[in-house]
Amino acid sequence: MASIVRRVTVLLEAAEQAVTVAEGVSPPFRMPPSREDLEYLQKLIGSIRLGRALTPTYNLVLLGLLLILTARHWREQRRDQRRWRARCITPAGEAKSPAVSSKVYEARNRQDTQLGSNSDSENESQATSSSSSSTLQGLATPPHAAKDAESAYVDLERLPLLGHRASINRNAISPGVLERSKRACAGWLARQPQPIPVIRRTLPSNATTLFVLGWFGVNVFYQMYGVPMGGKYLFDVADRASLIFMANLPLLYILAAKNQPIKLLTGRSYESLNIFHRRVGELMCFEALVHVAGLFTWRCAYAPEWLMEGSLDEFLLHRIVVVGLGAFFAYELLYLTSLGSFRQRWYELFLASHVSLQIIALVFAWLHHHTARPYVGIALAIFVIDRVIWRFRLKTVRMTADLDILEDGETLMLSADWDLPVIDPEKKDGSKSRTIISGWRPTDHIFLTVPALGRTHSLQAHPFTIASAAPPIAAWTGCGTGAAQPSHAWLNLLVRAQAGFTADLLAHARLHRRIEVRLDGPYGSRHALDLARASDTVIFVAGGSGIAVVFPLAAALLLQDAPRVAAGKKGQKVYLLWVTHSRAHRRWLPEERLDELADAGLRLVIPEPTAEAGRPDIRGLVDGWIADGAGRDDEVGVVVSGPDGMNRTVRNTCAAALGRGANLRVAVEKFGW
Repeated sequence: MASIVRRVTVLLEAAEQAVTVAEGVSPPFRMPPSREDLEYLQKLIGSIRLGRALTPTYNLVLLGLLLILTARHWREQRRDQRRWRARCITPAGEAKSPAVSSKVYEARNRQDTQLGSNSDSENESQATSSSSSSTLQGLATPPHAAKDAESAYVDLERLPLLGHRASINRNAISPGVLERSKRACAGWLARQPQPIPVIRRTLPSNATTLFVLGWFGVNVFYQMYGVPMGGKYLFDVADRASLIFMANLPLLYILAAKNQPIKLLTGRSYESLNIFHRRVGELMCFEALVHVAGLFTWRCAYAPEWLMEGSLDEFLLHRIVVVGLGAFFAYELLYLTSLGSFRQRWYELFLASHVSLQIIALVFAWLHHHTARPYVGIALAIFVIDRVIWRFRLKTVRMTADLDILEDGETLMLSADWDLPVIDPEKKDGSKSRTIISGWRPTDHIFLTVPALGRTHSLQAHPFTIASAAPPIAAWTGCGTGAAQPSHAWLNLLVRAQAGFTADLLAHARLHRRIEVRLDGPYGSRHALDLARASDTVIFVAGGSGIAVVFPLAAALLLQDAPRVAAGKKGQKVYLLWVTHSRAHRRWLPEERLDELADAGLRLVIPEPTAEAGRPDIRGLVDGWIADGAGRDDEVGVVVSGPDGMNRTVRNTCAAALGRGANLRVAVEKFGW
């Protein structure tokens, strides 16, 4: 043979057909000069055969893990829905007691906000929006201050600096060693470490990190099991790396899809799954590097002479090597353009390159070797079904929207409204029910395309959280066929101009009040809604445009669920803390929306803007609310959406409460893409 590649191909084919030199088949290359070399060749082929047989079981392991997570999620979901129905479905003839009306409470000066300047080093991020999208709607009442329903306003200076803490019963029986260990473990799993120094990379919670490390350990096992050690076996290491790469390829694409079963089965949002998607991409890029570097090192330094023919140039120019390098560089470039720093600076370039590089990489991977084709075919099918068939043909609608520039001059509200179609709740689905036209759930988001901004923007779709309250449709309210259905929907998107698309849209809004848009969606998860509904005390914390997530949830609890609380049933206590950077940002949410929620019983605190008074003591305030709501049978639910520093502070406050034995769950809805 003229090159090492053809000889390696013969080895692979021999392994797949269970043919070895020891079985008496004459190979089309020179026989090994010694018995030791023959044993080496047999060991090399044996490892390759083992890898071919072992790798398909990797996806079976992932399927088993998915089934476990699905069972856990469905069990939790049924429990949450039982708790919600027990409280919120009003029996015939019963009525809910009128809600206590409360106003919006604000810190009036810097001293008030020292609810304080937060000394916690974890909260290093400003509570201001860095997202191009947000959802705004909410009403509330302050925490402890709201207990006095007669007060129109509360002087936050009189509130404890570190928040109210429940009194401790000194006569209570101390928990045993096992219970203390369980609490400490729960608190540690919920805790989120500080960012990695120097590179300032944000880390997830310890529980998420353990899950990712466990998955990584499975991949290490499949990479190393049965592979001989030593430089002369680098070919086996490189070959196994290519198998692990291909086995993860369908997982990578299904995690990137907006319409996917994993979200439905596990209850995780697209944003949460996207974290795992990035870790899968990083591992695959590493495996590709191991494959390429291992083969080149083996060819140049360890391959036996009797197996070699042809020069290094012939090896590099062989078709398998050329297309393999094409796939390698396409995927590595795909990873580099997906880094957070790149996405934030050149989001439009990220969008364009992400699609084009995926197609190029899949083509090269298909041509590289026949063992890759089943995995490439599955990945390509996922990509086409999600992007082309489902999203562009079934979930996209066109409409005319209004543009209004808000007070700060850098933010605009894109609004649209329409009559909701009449849908028979008994029918499972319909073409219209897949689109935004039939409504959405709290915390859902859509992808916005504005063709009027130019050819480039007409090919781009940008994510935005829906900032208006979700219409109370049967899909999420739980109302049956006898309940009155809403007839109209109002959709608001809060767009903060930064660069590229958002800056162009703001410039267009200065000249035009209306524009034609395409909306793809809605997308999202009901995990946060189920958690909030099942809790006896609900705490919402929003930083800047994070109000877009928590406002629709608060509206769902207080305006849709609360009026259906059965007589004699204890209603929920709902708290909301909204931290803004400037006073102009408060105009993102009309005051009448806040008044409406306050009248329904929301306890709201809006500290003075951080630009004027510094960061408030989020930890002390949330800790006090948790202490007020935690009880023997009462459950506290916390939903936070804001910058990384705020999310980490709230998460770690909840982790500390779990360590003390609080009955608490927390959901972090991180904005940013």
